[in-house]
Amino acid sequence: MKNQEEEKQITFFQRFIYWFLIPLLFAIFIGVLIASVAGVNVFEQVKEWSEKIPLVQKESNEENISEYEQKIIHLDAEIENKEAQISQLQVQLDNKDLKIEEQIKQQEELQKQINELQQIKDEQRRAFKEVVSTYEAMSPKSVAPIILEMDEKEALKILSNISTESLAKIMEKMPPKDAAKFFEMMSVDME
Repeated sequence: MKNQEEEKQITFFQRFIYWFLIPLLFAIFIGVLIASVAGVNVFEQVKEWSEKIPLVQKESNEENISEYEQKIIHLDAEIENKEAQISQLQVQLDNKDLKIEEQIKQQEELQKQINELQQIKDEQRRAFKEVVSTYEAMSPKSVAPIILEMDEKEALKILSNISTESLAKIMEKMPPKDAAKFFEMMSVDME
């Protein structure tokens, strides 16, 4: 049964070749032969017909070449413009980098100055604490006349930082009028 099906398929294929393909090729050959005897160049005629078909139609080489040359010129101009823009942007970037470097240097210098000022401030604080400690270590009888001879702002600053116990003893040794003045100034500073 399989052999019969294979024979039918082969027969169908053979029929197709014998009844359609061979006669078609023969007709084309005869047509080309007659046309060439009549003086018609069949191949050029086929080329003309194929140019009229939209999908197969080809433009002439000269038109293509001039179009491509124009496109190349246009693209070259675009490339030059883009390169000019890139160089301008590079210059701007370099300028910004220089500005950033300058600002970083300024920031470092300012930070250095801040650190130096902080060190000076810390040293002054330490020195002032030592002065206050010295006054606290002295006898109140010795400290009272010294405070009275000092500038009021300096005296007030020292008295404000002395411990309460030492302050009370120093104020006892001052004349009441001067002690009252310093107490009043200290209470105004606390407000």
